Amino acid sequence: MELRRYEELPGPRGVPVFGNAFQIESTSMHLRLEDWCRRFGPYYRLKVGPRRMLVVGDHEAVAAVLRDRPDGLRRTTRLEEIWTEMGLQPGVFGANGETWRRQRRMVMAGFDPAHVKGYFPSLRSVAQRLAARWQRCAVEGRTIDLQADLMRYTVDTIAGLAFGAEVNTLGSDEDVIQKHLDKIFPAVFRRITAAIPTWRIVHSRGDRRLARSIAAVNEAVDAFIAQARARLRADPLRAEHPTNLLEAMLAAADQPGSGMDDRQVAGNVLTMLLAGEDTTANTIAWMLYLLWRHPRALARATDEVRRVVADPARPTLEEMAQLEFVEACAHETMRLKPVAPILPLQTLRETTIGDVRVPPGIVVISLMRRDSVSEAHVPRAAAFEPERWLVDGGPGHAASSAKRISMPFGAGPRICPGRYLALLEMKVAMATLLGQFEIESIDTADGREARERLSFTMAPVGLRARLRARG
Repeated sequence: MELRRYEELPGPRGVPVFGNAFQIESTSMHLRLEDWCRRFGPYYRLKVGPRRMLVVGDHEAVAAVLRDRPDGLRRTTRLEEIWTEMGLQPGVFGANGETWRRQRRMVMAGFDPAHVKGYFPSLRSVAQRLAARWQRCAVEGRTIDLQADLMRYTVDTIAGLAFGAEVNTLGSDEDVIQKHLDKIFPAVFRRITAAIPTWRIVHSRGDRRLARSIAAVNEAVDAFIAQARARLRADPLRAEHPTNLLEAMLAAADQPGSGMDDRQVAGNVLTMLLAGEDTTANTIAWMLYLLWRHPRALARATDEVRRVVADPARPTLEEMAQLEFVEACAHETMRLKPVAPILPLQTLRETTIGDVRVPPGIVVISLMRRDSVSEAHVPRAAAFEPERWLVDGGPGHAASSAKRISMPFGAGPRICPGRYLALLEMKVAMATLLGQFEIESIDTADGREARERLSFTMAPVGLRARLRARG
C-alpha cells in the first residue's frame, strides 16, 4: 500500500494565521467534523491557529489509534496546559507515560467488579433519593429538569461509591458541589478550542466565577482525602481491605516506591467526579429520550423491569444482571448518541494511520460515531433498535457488527476503567424510573428534536420530563 503524506491530504480551506478556527463552533464541533468527513473522506487535515490536525473517521484506524496509547499517542499538550493553568490536579484521565501506568493500576483496582458489587447498597440508596425527588415532582405536577437531576444522581453515586463520602445533592437545591462541577468541563473545552486565549488577557466575571468553583471543588476533594486518611488511621486494616476507591488509592500511594502522593490521588478524585457526573448522566438522559420516541422499545424495557425487579425500591445485583434489554438500550443509545463523539490525541513519533504517514506532534481527532451510524457497516444504522445487541435479536440485527464498530468507552490500554460501574448506574436508574413511575412525557421546551451540544461531553439540550407515580 502506497502511503500518503499528511501534507497531501484534502481538507477545508482556512485563512492565514487562524486556519479553520472560525469555521468551527465549539458546541457543534463534532457535527462539523462529521460533515467534513462526508465531504473529504475518512482522512483529512485541519489547522486551528498553530495546531495541525488529522481527522480520522474510519473505525479500524480509530481502533488502531486507541491501541497505540500511551507509547505512540498521548493526551494533547493543549489539554495538559489548560488543565494545569486552571489549577486542576492531574489524574489518570490526563496523565501520560509512566505516570499514567502507575495511576492506571491504582484506579483499575478500585473499579474491579468485585469491589463495585460491595458498593451496590450505597448505589441503591442514592437511587431511592432520586425516586423521592421525582415523587415530589409527580405529586406537585412539576416538570423535571432531566439532565440536572441525573447529574445529581451520578455525583451522589460517585461520591459515595468511590470516596465513602455522603454527598446529597438530590436532597438539596442549595449551593451544592454539582453546581461547581458543571462549570469545569465546559470551561476546559472552551479554552482548548479557543482561537484566542482571552482569559489570559482579561479576567471576565465568568472567569472569576470559574476560579471560585475550582477552589470550592478542590476544597471538597481535599476534605474527601482528609476523611479517608482519618478512617485509615483509625482502622489500619482498611489499607488491606479498602471499602472504597479512595481508600484503595491512598493505600496504593503509601506503598514504598509507588511514585504517587496525595496530589495525584486528588487529581483522580476530581477525575472521577467530573467523568462520572457528565458521561453517565448524559447517556441516561439520551436513553430516556430515545425510548420515549420509540414506544415499542419503551414498553419492552418497562415490561422487563417490572417482571424482573420484585421491589423497585430495593433492586438486587442479581436482578440488574437480568435486565438484558435495558442494557441493550444503553448500548444502542451509546452507538447513536456517544457522549464522547470525538477523541483528540497527539502523536509522539512519526506513525502510520490508515494509509497516511503522520509526523510527530499532530493532533489526531478520532470520530467515534462516523462508522457506527453508517449503512455501510450497520444495517438500518439510523434506527434505534436495541434488539441488535441481543444474542436472540433475530435475523439481520447484526449485533457483532455494532459491537465491533461502536466504542463508547474507548478501546485499547486506556479503555474507560469505570465502564462496569457506569452500566450498573444506568440500569439502576432505569429500574428506579420504570419500576416506580409512569412516563407522561419527555420532550424539549419547544417540542422539537433534542439538539446535541458538545461541551467536552455531548449532552441533549433542555430535556424535561413529566412523571406519574405508579399506584
